[in-house]
Amino acid sequence: MPSFGPCPSEGVTEFQLVALRDGAAVADWVSKAVLDERLDPQAGGTRPLGLATGRTMEPIYACLADRVARHPPVDQERLRRGWLSFNLDEYVGLAAADPRSFTAVMARHLVGPLGLEAAAVRLPDGTAPDPLAEAQRYAAAVAAAGGIGLQLLGLGLNGHVGFNEPPCRPESRCRCLRLSEATRLQNAAAFGGEATAVPTQAITLGLGEILAARRLLLVVTGAAKAAVLRRLLQEFASAQLPASWLRHHPDCTLVVDRAALEG
Repeated sequence: MPSFGPCPSEGVTEFQLVALRDGAAVADWVSKAVLDERLDPQAGGTRPLGLATGRTMEPIYACLADRVARHPPVDQERLRRGWLSFNLDEYVGLAAADPRSFTAVMARHLVGPLGLEAAAVRLPDGTAPDPLAEAQRYAAAVAAAGGIGLQLLGLGLNGHVGFNEPPCRPESRCRCLRLSEATRLQNAAAFGGEATAVPTQAITLGLGEILAARRLLLVVTGAAKAAVLRRLLQEFASAQLPASWLRHHPDCTLVVDRAALEG
């Protein structure tokens, strides 16, 4: 695994950077890391996975399903029996059956293809009558499960991870928050291209829960992410770039393709 120099921040751990040729290679690398985590208890597989949604993650889950299908049936069954994951976030106001909800996205891209029990792939309840109470319940469920082992993360164009919008401090906890116009625009494709149709609020795990994970994989692909990736690699940690706090984590790997790194 190639290691690049430390980011410009004092007294913190440098990112480990894995640079691969394209998005397909990234999906292959990350899916292997996830499967290794689940099938090898010594790799930390006794703690739940932390999962994400978005276009960056879809090819990873497709590659994961393909990998699982090539394993012996005994391994497939062990994977299903031992699976427990918590997604980062969910839109407020969307029911699980709504095809635009992250719950439905995970059902299409992970639960169905891997043959998992839906209850083993957990997300916040976007229709809970009290979103704040739901955020507290969800955080408590993550803690009761022992915290996150391996956490997958994407990188928003404004530097958010999960839905932790700038400005955001590293001690932020699971909460209900208002989405920025930039994030709603970025996610508009799932809503017919209309940013105004994207919900205005979401429940998200905070940086506090993310940074408590044993290991982080921050996945960045495509030329559209080149500018924010450059900021992440060059700027000091700050509330204006929430992902920059990840460099404080002792085991955070950036997995990027050439387009994101060189675009």
